[in-house]
Amino acid sequence: MKKILLKKQSINTNLTKISYKINYELDLNKSQYDAVMHNEGAALVIAGAGTGKTRTLVYRVARLIEDGVSPESILLLTFTRKAAKEMLRRASLLLDGRCEQVSGGTFHSFATNILRKYADLINYQRTFNIIDQSDSEDAINFVRNKIINEKTNKRFPTKSTLQKIYSLSKNSVTSYKDYIEENFSWFSDYYDEIENIFYLYDDYKLKYNLMDYDDLLINLLKLLKESEIARKEINNKYQFIMVDEYQDSNRLQHEICLYLAGEKQNIMAVGDDAQSIYSFRGANHQNIMFFPESFGDCKIYKIEENYRSTSQILDLTNFIINEAFFKYEKKLYSPRSDGDLPKIVITKSEREQSLIVTQLILEYRENGIPINEIAVLIRSGFHSFDLEIELEKANIPFVKFGGIKFIETAHIKDMIAYLRVIYNQKDALSWQRILLLLEGIGPNKANKVLNLIANNQVSLNNYDSIDLGKQSIIVKDLFAFLNEIRKSKSSVADKCTLIAEYYRPILQNKYDDWQKRWRDIETYLNISERYESIEALLQDIALEPPVESVSELTPESKENEYLTISTIHSAKGLEWKVVFIIWALEGKFPSAKATENIDTMEEERRLFYVAATRAKDYLIITYPINIYDRESGSVLSEPSRFISNIPENFVEKFVVANE
Repeated sequence: MKKILLKKQSINTNLTKISYKINYELDLNKSQYDAVMHNEGAALVIAGAGTGKTRTLVYRVARLIEDGVSPESILLLTFTRKAAKEMLRRASLLLDGRCEQVSGGTFHSFATNILRKYADLINYQRTFNIIDQSDSEDAINFVRNKIINEKTNKRFPTKSTLQKIYSLSKNSVTSYKDYIEENFSWFSDYYDEIENIFYLYDDYKLKYNLMDYDDLLINLLKLLKESEIARKEINNKYQFIMVDEYQDSNRLQHEICLYLAGEKQNIMAVGDDAQSIYSFRGANHQNIMFFPESFGDCKIYKIEENYRSTSQILDLTNFIINEAFFKYEKKLYSPRSDGDLPKIVITKSEREQSLIVTQLILEYRENGIPINEIAVLIRSGFHSFDLEIELEKANIPFVKFGGIKFIETAHIKDMIAYLRVIYNQKDALSWQRILLLLEGIGPNKANKVLNLIANNQVSLNNYDSIDLGKQSIIVKDLFAFLNEIRKSKSSVADKCTLIAEYYRPILQNKYDDWQKRWRDIETYLNISERYESIEALLQDIALEPPVESVSELTPESKENEYLTISTIHSAKGLEWKVVFIIWALEGKFPSAKATENIDTMEEERRLFYVAATRAKDYLIITYPINIYDRESGSVLSEPSRFISNIPENFVEKFVVANE
């Protein structure tokens, strides 16, 4: 029988002859255009601060679809779900609704979706629950207490330290032993016990169908490595992969990308090596530096035209980053050449620093710049304490970014625990949490119930065998209540409302400020109205939790106009007309501890660079001199090494004089 050969489809490679709906050459600068028009094979796009990185990704998504690539075969990985949604929204406005069919999300959300589908291949049930850091610490502590002799005469790592060792060793793909020797050498004598705890912790999660954040990436990589069937299906589905903010990826994510790229290696990584500032989360600066070596034929594109800052600000930031030891050579430039030189202001004391910053903020406001276009960026949260006092005196409203996350408050964790046991009845951590909320139920009685659940002797629809004496009734009532909700056909919001009413008297007995906490629960109920399934709600609240607690919001944040005070880590990706960087003093920024090795010092330099590149029109750097530092027991008087040798034509220097 004769055969008809079905030719393999590929995207158009003769780019100049195709008729596009979008005029890419007109809309993009030359560097952006070259990156957008990259076709098959690996590519690394080095996009400097303010150069239109997001625009480049948006246009490439549209261009691939215009070339006939199926939207479902494009995978866009970002570091926040909000970023992915915004990019696909912009692509849809640029081209059409097909762009919304692109698979976009974070590494963790992508991993969750894949693992829900292939859970059985790694011995999990698809109804696994995702536990956060504090739950992870509690689970580690549970197994820790089983094997550690409390009478030991040497300090043993706490649950939070153990969780940090576990997480960072996993994300850096480093053995526990090597990680401990390099970062926690004082615990080396306990290596065997620590390793045993981690093995028991992994068994615990598997037994109760739980995954922590790290497991999502670990198990995705395991699936890609060990299951040829799953790997081929995933590679066949996702033909073109784009990864945003690659400088923030960890070693685990880098290895996942190698497998996702498959044989075709149609992967584009976009990022800026000069903005790699998250090593404390496990991010590895080397990933972006050695990305080209990970693939056979990787093209490098550099985007250097800056649309944010003046030329004067960029001259300074280019100088700062050019002093770095490890970098891609690039020079940002701007068509805006009529700006003011950045200012360096030297003060005699911390209070004088606070006074002059407050005065300048008011002067910029009088000159027509709204206060919400001004930011004060700090290396550490405590650096702004004195300034906050002066801002209060001057009646300048401000919001300081940081603080307790909404999802980490105890009362919201209680609410979520009820939903988690409805979704995954084996979730021992959540069961323990809600059992201990019951009057008369302590750890021993809670463990009796947990053992019955673990041994499949008790479930939400079969709890007659629970025997806890007088407390049996209250526990059975809880089981009956949760079972009714589980079987109910009502909406997710209605189910959450029933749980909230059940929990209200517990909240009132447990907390003196229960009214404030109830406002958080009302916010949680409003959030629940967006969801059609408990699974979707739990997944989103675990992977992309709301940031602020309603009860933690300050009255100042309700103003229409407010100043931003932010750590530099929280300010990444944002911009303001006026930016102050305070405490640019050797020993403060960089911190004294950062001088211990070249990697930490280089990250401090990148952190300073990120802060300076947030400024659009005005950049003011301040530092006090002759400051006694209690931590080091020394007097700090030298300007930060990042600004100490800046050429005079790049900045204006001022000292503060009393009127």
